[in-house]
Amino acid sequence: MNNSFQFLDIILFAMIAAFLILRLRSVLGRHKDSGEAAKNNERDAFSSDSSANSLKENIAYLPKERVEKDSSDSEVHPETVLNLGIKQVQAATNDFDPDEFLRGAQTAFEMIIQAFADSNVDVLKPLLNQEVYNNFLQAIKTRESKNETLENTLVRIVSCETIEASMLDNFANITVKIVSEQINVTKDKKGDVINGDPDHISVVTDIWTFSRDAISENPNWKLIATRSLD
Repeated sequence: MNNSFQFLDIILFAMIAAFLILRLRSVLGRHKDSGEAAKNNERDAFSSDSSANSLKENIAYLPKERVEKDSSDSEVHPETVLNLGIKQVQAATNDFDPDEFLRGAQTAFEMIIQAFADSNVDVLKPLLNQEVYNNFLQAIKTRESKNETLENTLVRIVSCETIEASMLDNFANITVKIVSEQINVTKDKKGDVINGDPDHISVVTDIWTFSRDAISENPNWKLIATRSLD
């Protein structure tokens, strides 16, 4: 009887061992399948619609300068009225250079205000159109009739910029704003100061308009209008 029990124990142990082997194999098989499935899911994540947020996060790691440059390049900047006017002048004259013009405008400004102070009409006449010349000439004659003198010292030109540009018929018109530091003193015939302060530097803002005939062979610009903001 003991032998029969021992035989039954052997059979029972064999069944348990077989069960454990099958169980272990099934568990190992599921781990392998799960690993492959995880890899497949990981690969599919870069091509599925559900990965949009992940892709956006990747884009966020681009250098800041690059992102700003790309976004700015895609923007459309509309033409300003000034730029369009300058292009019209360039098309009409074929030789208009904005920077060179500003340098010439500054030189003309220095010559004109000094010639006006010195009552030098010979210098003024070729730089002004007839209307502006007549106004300057009248102011000079009025000053001389009172035996007054004007002393002008241009300390420096602070800034000079183009603020308007246009074509009117054949004429190119450019308006500039000139900010300068000046000392202006008017004296009577005795030499006494009647206007201004020789020790005070004034900041003066002038708005001057120059014009040129675009179809003329004469490339010179003339002052056609002046106004001051002071």
